[in-house]
Amino acid sequence: MQTSGSKPCPCPGFKLREVASVYFTMIAVFLVILVAALQGSAPRGTYFPYKVPLDPQGLLELSWNVSYPEQAVYFQILSRELKFGLLFGMSDRGEFENADLAVLWSDGHSSYFGDAWSDAKGHLHMDSQQDYQLLGAQSAAEGFYILFRRAFSTCDPKDYLIEDGTVHLIYGILEKPVRSLQAINISAIHRGLQRVQLLKPNITIPELPSDMKTMEITAPGVVIPSQETTYWCYMAELPDGFPKHHIIMYEPVITAGNEALVHHMEVFQCAAELDSIPRYNGPCDAKMKPDQLNYCRHVLAAWAMGAQAFYYPEEAGLAFGGPGSSRYLRLEIHYHNPLVFKGRRDSSGIRLYYTGSLRRYDAGIMELGLVYTPVMAVPPGETAFVLTGYCTDKCTQRALPAAGIRIFASQLHTHLAGRKVVTVLSRDGRERQVVNADGHYSPHFQEIRMLKELVAVFPGDELITACTYNTEDRSQVTVGGFGIMEEMCVNYVHYYPQTQLELCKSAVDPGYLHRYFSLVNRFNDEEVCTCPQVSVPQQFSSIPWNTFNRDVLKSLYGFAPISMHCNKSSAVRFPVRTASPPRADVLHGNSRPGLKPPRSAPRWARDVAAPCGPKAGSWSCPGNPSTSST
Repeated sequence: MQTSGSKPCPCPGFKLREVASVYFTMIAVFLVILVAALQGSAPRGTYFPYKVPLDPQGLLELSWNVSYPEQAVYFQILSRELKFGLLFGMSDRGEFENADLAVLWSDGHSSYFGDAWSDAKGHLHMDSQQDYQLLGAQSAAEGFYILFRRAFSTCDPKDYLIEDGTVHLIYGILEKPVRSLQAINISAIHRGLQRVQLLKPNITIPELPSDMKTMEITAPGVVIPSQETTYWCYMAELPDGFPKHHIIMYEPVITAGNEALVHHMEVFQCAAELDSIPRYNGPCDAKMKPDQLNYCRHVLAAWAMGAQAFYYPEEAGLAFGGPGSSRYLRLEIHYHNPLVFKGRRDSSGIRLYYTGSLRRYDAGIMELGLVYTPVMAVPPGETAFVLTGYCTDKCTQRALPAAGIRIFASQLHTHLAGRKVVTVLSRDGRERQVVNADGHYSPHFQEIRMLKELVAVFPGDELITACTYNTEDRSQVTVGGFGIMEEMCVNYVHYYPQTQLELCKSAVDPGYLHRYFSLVNRFNDEEVCTCPQVSVPQQFSSIPWNTFNRDVLKSLYGFAPISMHCNKSSAVRFPVRTASPPRADVLHGNSRPGLKPPRSAPRWARDVAAPCGPKAGSWSCPGNPSTSST
């Protein structure tokens, strides 16, 4: 499971590895670790700042800490009702097949702990290299604690590489004694998954001002619906005449007992142009929801399970209140209730910390990636289809101040088909820095993440965002758009000082997409209607998705000119012309999730991009029959 893109680790030589393999096998098989012998031996003063419930009932609670000097994570699991053991581990997307596991089990007489892995059929095997290091176990009034350590990267191909971004944690509860590790049937146990960001950044918390105030935006005693997934919307208002303040911190407020049900929350500010918005407290997808709530999209705060308090840099704050700022706020809570609990009341939300002593800079939020448009599409049946959006040098040259901006946080976003997202900073045609990357991205786990270090962006720099999609379970094309079954590719970057640039995104030039449809008509028996009255989604839906049509579309997106959207907060565009996407070694290697090396365009791709006819808009190339349909 250690990926080829990971940094090389100092592995022992072949002969030494053979000895080590035999040695660890002997330990695993003959000298299994007896947990009972470690009662009360957990290191004193161990600090676990991060905490998340693993299961919906809250029977298993995970706490952890990160040691960057050791390149290791320290885990502590509290089992409130330990029976005959548990499984804990990591896998690519939360599967129990091909997983990396730490297993605690009992045969009814003795208890054992070991590093294990599961094969493609879900069968468990003791790992010949024991990289989950048991540090302690202890009984307490609240349950049973087990403490262990795991390095980020090991030299074991069966181990999961712990890296930045989302990690899919899996767990299982053993309710009956088992005679051996191999006797555990993982398909028959109570099990599940939890997503977290394990590698939290080591950031110094800035000092908070003495005049700081708090405001809680919370649900008013909502009865959580007895269904697995609910998005709940609640409208709140700022006081009349509320002057400009800076938000400098926020944190979650979770109703006691609902820690495992409140999955994530966001506070949005509404568009300032709306004079009034009806009060609303109900499901976000209800037909009775006022349409005005759709114009409440400016993110003030976002929290996801496992996240801690969010702090702004000491020199910046997020402005709210005052002239040009809406009084109306929308709280959105995602309730995840897989056990379908009934009658649970909830008053969770987000607590804002703000000050009237304005900091030096207003913080801003900028959208990077792809425009919400159907011209960007993913064919059905794809395992890893990449779409890329550009914030070009021409846009940053016009819109950014000479001293540049500093990005300090980022929120990645796609819809259900998204699997990887990465944004890189390019300067002078070369990749300089990864802004944010998530190689195990999940649309079900989105949070604003503080970056480990500030990213400086100057006029003339480029910000390139690539999203990787999986549509293996779909029979129809997936186009870009706002619908949940449509797709997005966005990075909301938080930065200072605030500029007029609010949206820096791209899409393929529509004229070249029309040429793609025409080319498909020339080379396929099934006709794709290119009539002006037929929408782009309809044209995509009529395409037979054979290998040729897929490859041409990939090349089109890689080589055709792009249409830039370099927009001010007023939605007025900076004057930036259509451009060609960056070609240099920005996309230089597969070590970056979603980015691939550039390659020469095949002949048929050049045909798509070649100018046709004597004037723009003419789709009949010299020597070729017209492909227009009526």
